[in-house]
Amino acid sequence: MHFRTAFPHATTCEDLRIPLPDGTRLYARVWRPVTGGPVPALLEYLPYRLSDWTAPRDAQRHPYYAGHGYASVRVDVRGHGNSEGLPGDEYDATELADGVAVIEWLAAQPWCDGRVGMFGISWGGFNSLQIAALAPEPLKAVVTVCSTDDRYDNDVHYMGGSVLAVDMHAWAATMLAFASRPPDPRYAGEGWRDLWRSRLEHVEPLLHTWLDHQTRDAYWQHGSVCEDYGAIDAAVLAVGGWHDPYRDTVFRLLEHLPADRTRGLIGPWSHQYPDRGLPPGPAIGFLQETLRWWDQWLKGEDTGVRRDPALRAWISDSHPPATVHDTLPGRWVGEPSWPSPDVTTVALALRGHPVPVRSPQHTGVDAGRFFPFGNDADLPPDQREEDARSACFDFTVDEETRVLGRPRVRLRLRCDVPRGQVVARLCDVAPDGSSTLVTRGVLNLSARHGRDRAEPWPPGATEDVTFELNGIGHAFPPGHRVRLAVSSAYWPWIWPQPGSEAGFILDPDGSVLELPVRAPASADDDAIAFAAPEQAPPLDVRTPASPAAPRPERLVVRDVAAGTWRLEVDPRYGGTRVYPDGLEFTEDARETYTIQEADPLSARTRSEWTVRLRRPDLGWDARVRTRSEISCDAADFITSNEVICTDGDEVLFHRTWEKRVPRTAG
Repeated sequence: MHFRTAFPHATTCEDLRIPLPDGTRLYARVWRPVTGGPVPALLEYLPYRLSDWTAPRDAQRHPYYAGHGYASVRVDVRGHGNSEGLPGDEYDATELADGVAVIEWLAAQPWCDGRVGMFGISWGGFNSLQIAALAPEPLKAVVTVCSTDDRYDNDVHYMGGSVLAVDMHAWAATMLAFASRPPDPRYAGEGWRDLWRSRLEHVEPLLHTWLDHQTRDAYWQHGSVCEDYGAIDAAVLAVGGWHDPYRDTVFRLLEHLPADRTRGLIGPWSHQYPDRGLPPGPAIGFLQETLRWWDQWLKGEDTGVRRDPALRAWISDSHPPATVHDTLPGRWVGEPSWPSPDVTTVALALRGHPVPVRSPQHTGVDAGRFFPFGNDADLPPDQREEDARSACFDFTVDEETRVLGRPRVRLRLRCDVPRGQVVARLCDVAPDGSSTLVTRGVLNLSARHGRDRAEPWPPGATEDVTFELNGIGHAFPPGHRVRLAVSSAYWPWIWPQPGSEAGFILDPDGSVLELPVRAPASADDDAIAFAAPEQAPPLDVRTPASPAAPRPERLVVRDVAAGTWRLEVDPRYGGTRVYPDGLEFTEDARETYTIQEADPLSARTRSEWTVRLRRPDLGWDARVRTRSEISCDAADFITSNEVICTDGDEVLFHRTWEKRVPRTAG
């Protein structure tokens, strides 16, 4: 990583409060170039606390943009960090309306020339798209990274119509802890405690809301820009990573947004900005790429982005299974449009006699992390054990086969129970038998006719079901095998359906795997290259060594006699950090997923968080502890949540929630 210290412009930085129409003020940090006139503004808008949680990341990019002639602005969402107001649901109407108001306020400032761009990763990428769909006049361009256009079928809540046990719960528990954190008295002032107490009295577990909507209804349609792509007027650069769950959004945006002002970029990355150098790489000079985008659409300069391929994508070469890869082998390719004329669908017919698929309920313990962040245990290990719990169909590879896009399966199933799920994994099997997970897809059988409904399977009936796997760029070499592995369980990613231990019968006759096969590389592909990563100098954040021995990131515990499996996860969000302004910030999280291998109703999840914010110079010591659990029976999800907040030795807030949610589809 090159840390750039010399820029075309000197910069200034100030904290301020942006007034909203209802009088609420949002906390903001603004980096501006020292120039003789107004400049375009860039906005990143998040609930993640600019004064601490994202401060290291903010320091990498906002001063960089300011040094290149942009007013770069980081704003905390209402009810979070040091902003006023109360926390709400993710991407609710208030958050989006506030975002529009912020854009209009920025455009009206004397240091802004009236043109605004918006960028972000994950939450910030989501609301960039959603606010662009509201079409505020000053918003001319967006860079959306690791985000989605479909909040139901491509977010952390549901997959293929099934409840995402691994991240619906983990993320709801994370947001419960995040929403319970206090304002910082150094920035929020003497009223920080009253503001904190007011927020806590309005906090509700988002888990309740998300489980209340188990099909793709109006709740999920809100904020899903796929409902009306035509509402987006801004130029959109959509960025994803093959190890990020939101990567398919890039394909859909390219297909549905205007070709002259939309570009896509998909690399080998995890859920991270592509310049950060976190596994898997290679990293690229992403800030330079985004400057080309901003200069084109906000300054009117011809930077060549309109002549770039519609999609620049990384195709990984075959590699052995491992839970972390610093850098993956592969190459860049360019597509003139999406769908691409260079990609052809190749159908591979399954062969053999009908086979019963009754996977043990712990199938999926080697799935890896739903949200890889570049940690040592994020990626799926060797899939041989998972393959042994699945029905597998292998296809020999005679010549290199490059897959680019979303594979699809059509499976002929007979099911004797009304509820269940089917999971398809695509693996690269080497001559030594090692099995590398390439991609996967899921279908809740009750969603087979549409994600907006729940239709029980007629017991004993045979039907063909079709669903896509997540997109991928991967090259299968000669001598390897393409493996389709089909299972009836995938814990803890997918919450199992009652009765799903019965599985289904898979009839290969009429069942097909469809691969999007990309043509061999061309000279145009060889021309695709990126600069080396560079950033502004890092923030001076210290990470003291912990006196306790570190927990394993992912630990699988099997009770052989009881037939139970427990997955313990340390998501490694950061430990203890000491910031340049004296803040000591400590957070610790632990997730536990338990199941009995023969009983889908034994599924249990638990998430515990501890957060401490301390300023020794102010005598301030605030703590947040949360606990969140889900269990189930055949009729309901059973949830339990608890929040305890202390100011020094005083318990300022303590509340528990107990709720049963009917299992209407999940």
